[in-house]
Amino acid sequence: MIRFSNVSLMRGTKPLLEDADLTLNPGDKIGLIGANGAGKSSLFAMLRNELHPDQGAIDFPARWRMAYVAQETPALDRPAIEYAIDGDANLRTLQAELDRLEALPHTTENGLAIGHVHSALADADAYTVQSRAEQLLLGLGFSLDQMRQPVASFSGGWRMRLNLAQALMCPSDLLLLDEPTNHLDLDAIIWLEDWLKRYTGTLIIISHDRDFLDEIVNVVVHIDERKLKRYSGNYSAFERQRAAHLVLAAAAYEKQQRTRAHLQSFVDRFKAKATKARQAQSRMKALAKMEELAPLRAAAEFSFEFRDPVSAPNPLLVMEDVDAGYPLLDAHGDKVGGKTIVHKVNFSLQTGQRIGLLGVNGAGKSTLIKTVAGDLAPLAGTATLGKGLVIGYFAQHQVEMLRHDESPLWHLQKIAPTTREQELRNFLGGFNFPGDMVTSSIKPFSGGEKARLALALIVWQRPNLLLLDEPTNHLDLETREALTLALAQFEGTLVVVSHDRHLLRATTDQFIIVADGRLQPFDGDLDDYKDWLFQTKLKGDAGTSAPLPSSTPAAPAPAVDRKEQKRLEAEERQRLAALKKPIENRIKRLEEQMAKLNAKKAEVDARLLEPGIYEADKKEELKNLVADQAFLTRDLGNLENEWLELQEQLEGLVA
Repeated sequence: MIRFSNVSLMRGTKPLLEDADLTLNPGDKIGLIGANGAGKSSLFAMLRNELHPDQGAIDFPARWRMAYVAQETPALDRPAIEYAIDGDANLRTLQAELDRLEALPHTTENGLAIGHVHSALADADAYTVQSRAEQLLLGLGFSLDQMRQPVASFSGGWRMRLNLAQALMCPSDLLLLDEPTNHLDLDAIIWLEDWLKRYTGTLIIISHDRDFLDEIVNVVVHIDERKLKRYSGNYSAFERQRAAHLVLAAAAYEKQQRTRAHLQSFVDRFKAKATKARQAQSRMKALAKMEELAPLRAAAEFSFEFRDPVSAPNPLLVMEDVDAGYPLLDAHGDKVGGKTIVHKVNFSLQTGQRIGLLGVNGAGKSTLIKTVAGDLAPLAGTATLGKGLVIGYFAQHQVEMLRHDESPLWHLQKIAPTTREQELRNFLGGFNFPGDMVTSSIKPFSGGEKARLALALIVWQRPNLLLLDEPTNHLDLETREALTLALAQFEGTLVVVSHDRHLLRATTDQFIIVADGRLQPFDGDLDDYKDWLFQTKLKGDAGTSAPLPSSTPAAPAPAVDRKEQKRLEAEERQRLAALKKPIENRIKRLEEQMAKLNAKKAEVDARLLEPGIYEADKKEELKNLVADQAFLTRDLGNLENEWLELQEQLEGLVA
């Protein structure tokens, strides 16, 4: 097992852990979570013996083999598949020893040594290593051709996949993975989930992908208040337990504050009176002995919302027989042709559509998004934009295009030169850029902070079409949740490519897929997509996908009179509006009533925290306040229950 005993750690002047204790059992699959900067990566460094605690000890069996993902990838001429196999250092050592022995003159002693090495190689599964490496790299998105290419030919993201492959190739008892999904597409993440479920050793994962954690982990360790707190179950179970703990902690703190106020009130009134001195002294001792509970930290969770679009053209965009791809240029920079990735796209975007774009790595999702955004011109066909179309486009290159020597305020002033500076500061403050941070260079900002700034610049422009290509990369769990909630309430049209399934489920209501060079409807959910991916993987590297799910056999759509169709759609909208209006009116009245009751309850709660209310002459007022608090709590509960029931009715009508 792994045991942390009274571990304390400082980085510079910042304490990360203080007297932290933790026990992890062999075979546990642990999700390590905590705010950015809480010390997750430092904990990994201590396990790897690259960093030592300032106090305490970390123990686990010395015989355990450890694997982790290297952060650097040298630009080698070595083929990718050989680089992946290098992760099994013991196997490489045995192969080198066999080569050395076979180069020596043949003797009986040498022959015996060669026999021992062959036996050890068999134990190390040397004779299946090539096929195992191929399956692993296929799962991570490499084609058979790419496996033979040199490591130096791959970009940074693909090199990180090769480092992940090395870690998975290494036989291990303890596997440490720090954000393994950051450079993976959804298909590779689903494959990795399946691999990690079958892993038999102890696994510790740092991840901001809640669905990924839910699928794999059975223990969550939360770095909070410089302690290591263990929770049983997956990430969703942790959230439920954490919420219950916070409610209990808040109640305990409020109760203690009332008790302290009552004791202090008695001491203040009677400590100078001889007849009451003994009682006052006993209460002073009780106060001194009372353990100070920390006040519950204000739930300063990050949140934002998209401003309503200025206009809503319909349709926003129509593509007819569009070939999406990249132009080919000659030595002078003149276009001499093009490489088509997605063929004959016939596609339109209507106001209010919320689309998740699926497809395996390299299928052409980003190419299509860039074509819709206008970053790439169609190689063939026509794309017609609606009048008043305002596109908000987020992709990784948006972060790279930020000026690292400039501040968040400078970036916003570039797109809003006539807006008052204070208004821009207030807006950026809503995206967690407070105080001096708003005027500081973004160069030292984390990847998540830069992504948050890129999002803020999009929100300011009030788009009616959002195109998001992997928007959650580098975002922590809190910011991902804020983005998910904001997108769920966005009034415009949304097209999103993401490996975050929680975000896809919460923000989209239909899927389309890029497969075999075509854009096609996907009649299924993310579980169907997972099944389709595994079927496609089983087909190997043949270059074709498994058949797409279909609820009914394809049949030509019957011709419908367009005027009649519009009339029927208008009637349906009117019918729904008539059903929704009384429910929406009642919800509005309930929200007004709840706001008033919450304000009254806040006043009562504040009054009950005042020491003076516990004085003898205030006995009747105290009694009334306690009764008011109980009635207000009951009435609020009733209103909230009715509000929830009406919201469910409303959602049922929309569905």
